[in-house]
Amino acid sequence: MSAVVEQDGKFLIVEERSSGVVVLNQPGGHIESGEAPEQAVVREALEEAGCQIEVAELLGVYLWIHPQTRQQFLRIVYTAELLSQDTTRQLDDGVYAVHWFSIADLRHRQKDLRTPVVSRCVEDYLTGDRQSDTFLTEIMPIQQNVGLVLANARLI
Repeated sequence: MSAVVEQDGKFLIVEERSSGVVVLNQPGGHIESGEAPEQAVVREALEEAGCQIEVAELLGVYLWIHPQTRQQFLRIVYTAELLSQDTTRQLDDGVYAVHWFSIADLRHRQKDLRTPVVSRCVEDYLTGDRQSDTFLTEIMPIQQNVGLVLANARLI
């Protein structure tokens, strides 16, 4: 799961290492045991970007299949409001920098994005395209509803 956080026309992006390569991504990660997806995205934004955020709404559930490995990546994405940013906070291992990029910056840096989901989420955010909040309620817990999740995720 991850968050699209917009501030003055720019979007919160972390520069991180993934599979030995430095890439650009929204702050996010895995849901820990006993944690709701919304709690996880708040925690990850703080750990990866030093940002306190408040989750606003579900943007969508996205599925990207790596073209070479065929590995599937499912991502729950929320919109969130920035409450504060601590630029002195120690960031998670593997996170090198925190940036605020415009949509033009992201389009220009397309080859540096971790996956195409990064830019697709921002595009959907800007157009106002949202998946129903009730969808997330219907698919939880995800492990027990994989078929429903895959059938309704936005395929990238």
